[in-house]
Amino acid sequence: QVQLAESGGGLVQAGGSLRLSCAASGRAFSRSTGGWFRQAPGKEREFVAAISASGSTYYSDSVKGRFTISRDNAKNTVYLQMNSLQSEDTANYCCALDTQWFSGRYSHRSDYDYWGQGTQVTVSS
Repeated sequence: QVQLAESGGGLVQAGGSLRLSCAASGRAFSRSTGGWFRQAPGKEREFVAAISASGSTYYSDSVKGRFTISRDNAKNTVYLQMNSLQSEDTANYCCALDTQWFSGRYSHRSDYDYWGQGTQVTVSS
């Protein structure tokens, strides 16, 4: 089984930056799709970004141009670099992993096999 551990969340002022990390266990990481989702209080979880095993990246319109997803297979880690943070970005951020070969589906909760516990990002206005 796969265990995911997020880190890097915290409090930042609007316009600032944070880098989230998601460290995964298991041997299947290099062929897996990694994703980031976020959920604010009272709102449904929404897709943020995804990266395939080949390195193709996908972003929601709300973060495109500000966030960058990347991966380091040697460290079994997916990263989310967040720049130009706004108050609307405040949420609990969770990483997810799809251990099957990339199917072209990446933006829904049901597209992933494993989930981390989450890390809180708070942006002050």
